[in-house]
Amino acid sequence: MNAGWQEELRQKLVERNSRESAYAGIIEQYRRLAQQTRMLKERNQSLLRAVGTVKSQPSSGAAGSTPGPGDDAVRNAYIASLESQISSLRDEMAAVYKTQGQNAQRLLAMNETLREKEEVSRLASDELRRAKDDALVLRRKVEQHNDLMSEKDDRIQTLLDEIQALELELNQVNDRNQVLKQDNASLLSRWIDKMNDEAEKMNSANTFYEDMKGKGWKSGRSGGSDTGRFNNGPGAGSSHQRKASEDSETWSANNGEVRS
Repeated sequence: MNAGWQEELRQKLVERNSRESAYAGIIEQYRRLAQQTRMLKERNQSLLRAVGTVKSQPSSGAAGSTPGPGDDAVRNAYIASLESQISSLRDEMAAVYKTQGQNAQRLLAMNETLREKEEVSRLASDELRRAKDDALVLRRKVEQHNDLMSEKDDRIQTLLDEIQALELELNQVNDRNQVLKQDNASLLSRWIDKMNDEAEKMNSANTFYEDMKGKGWKSGRSGGSDTGRFNNGPGAGSSHQRKASEDSETWSANNGEVRS
């Protein structure tokens, strides 16, 4: 993020410098041309003033005579023009040296800025490399997590299948238990009915025996035979009933064990 806005600022500074220095050469040439034009104009003015001074004076002696004041004026004007040109050149050289110093200072500043940008770029590159490494590690962790989740999903599906199979088996066992309960109840009812019928028959036999006994049929032979047949008197019917009750309780207990 920091490298982004710094790079944008650098780009804007480079664009501004490019725009400002696009016509620097033309401007410098125009400045030099204007300065030379001014120097030439001043030189021409000096020469014209010197020529005018010579023309205004009367002509001197014959040829080969010593130069007069007019010649000195022309020479002085020429010398002044040369001195003005030299002064202008010195000023120009000073300006060039000044510009060179400014350029050297700007070059140092740009080198320092470039060094800082290179350092920032290096740090950004290191940070980008670390970010790529972290992203690679995270990508591997995500893949491992996805594999683990897929494995867990398979295990969950297997457990769900096993649970459904166990539920189906449990339902079948419950259905069998229900059928066995119904069968046990039916068998118990039939057995109790049978025991009740046998008890009623024994009671009827005991009643008949008591009636016969009350009417006085007590022959020794028939008495001994009846006693052996009817199991020693009226206690046999009650014993059969008790046995039927005990067998019913045993059957019910067994039925409870089957249900459990």
